[in-house]
Amino acid sequence: MTEKTAGTPAGLIALAIGGFGIGLTEFGIVGLLPEISRDLDISESTAGYAVSGYALSVALGAIALTAFLSRFKKKPALVGLMVLFIIGNMISALATDFTVLMVGRVIAALCHGAFFGVGAVVAAGLVVESRRAGAIALMFAGLTVANVAGIPLGTLLGQQLGWRSTFWAITIIGVLALVGMQLLVEVKNDQPSSGIRSEMQVFRRWPALASALVSVLTFGSMVGAYTYIAFTLTEVTGFAESTVPLILLLFGVGTFLGNLLGGRLADRSLDKSLALLILIMSVVLAVFALGAGNKAFALVAMFVLGTVGFATAPGLQLRVMRHAEDVPTMASGLNIAALNVGNAIGAWLGGLTIALGLGYVSPLWVGAALGLAALLVLGLTVLTGTSGTSKRTGPAAAPDLAKQARASS
Repeated sequence: MTEKTAGTPAGLIALAIGGFGIGLTEFGIVGLLPEISRDLDISESTAGYAVSGYALSVALGAIALTAFLSRFKKKPALVGLMVLFIIGNMISALATDFTVLMVGRVIAALCHGAFFGVGAVVAAGLVVESRRAGAIALMFAGLTVANVAGIPLGTLLGQQLGWRSTFWAITIIGVLALVGMQLLVEVKNDQPSSGIRSEMQVFRRWPALASALVSVLTFGSMVGAYTYIAFTLTEVTGFAESTVPLILLLFGVGTFLGNLLGGRLADRSLDKSLALLILIMSVVLAVFALGAGNKAFALVAMFVLGTVGFATAPGLQLRVMRHAEDVPTMASGLNIAALNVGNAIGAWLGGLTIALGLGYVSPLWVGAALGLAALLVLGLTVLTGTSGTSKRTGPAAAPDLAKQARASS
């Protein structure tokens, strides 16, 4: 049997390890913001820029770097991106002030969106056609595992050995992924794409851009609350800092279940399921803000927030892809960029409310407001007829968008 028919190709495992490291880099420091704030002598809102700055850099890399790399073969592009990722995390681990930390975060973030855009194409090519959606799902499973287990463990490691130890651990994961991709990933017919001009067509389609705006507001809603959740849980709810990793694990389990749930709901009724999930998320955030002082209620809210928030991801991905089926790689990059612009906006607004003295529950209110804005834009796109499926205009059209969207969320 060849690698394409016998079980799971080893190259997919290497790609999944890379996805795990990237997922851990993005949100792994959320539970460590109090430690970073104290060690670098910066405010809580300034520490939050380590999250929002990363998100903005992901958005830039998802568009600019993906377009730039379209002229190169895929395997060298992936290897180069992972080298960039390793360098960025090493700089963060060695940082003695916030400026150096941000430099490292930006360098690591630039490879995030492009890695998943290129990696999804590579993953699909490692297996027979009937198993491509599953292959893409396995690569993106690294992100889910990072949410469920990696982030809480990274928080625990940072609390015990210092926050820099988490970045060293991520660096080691990056090295393992790099070696694995170099040795195990084989890309047949590894040729550059048709060019930047064809890929950039996605930005001329208003329905795709409108759907991306829904993604911006939806993830801004969730991340606006989540970025500062360690402060909310310790300063308002009254949990000890040592319990934060376990609570983040509860949130992570919710994201895992939500990803599965969201994919099934999107398959059945895309716009209706998205509207319902966004509405529930907004209500949960508002109620969480009102009851944040109750420990039992806070735990339930964390689980529900993770479940409902990440259940939107497959539908958001599918919505953008439906309007750019002939350029699925750049469409995927556009949505990744949109999600991370939302992450940055949410984290910035949440930090701004804290800096203005509105308290540690204020990011929850920011999230609720952004969620309602997302619901409004979604409704307008439906009413104006921009939620339909675009016509296929090229051979690269995705054969099963629902499956790909669920896999790449």
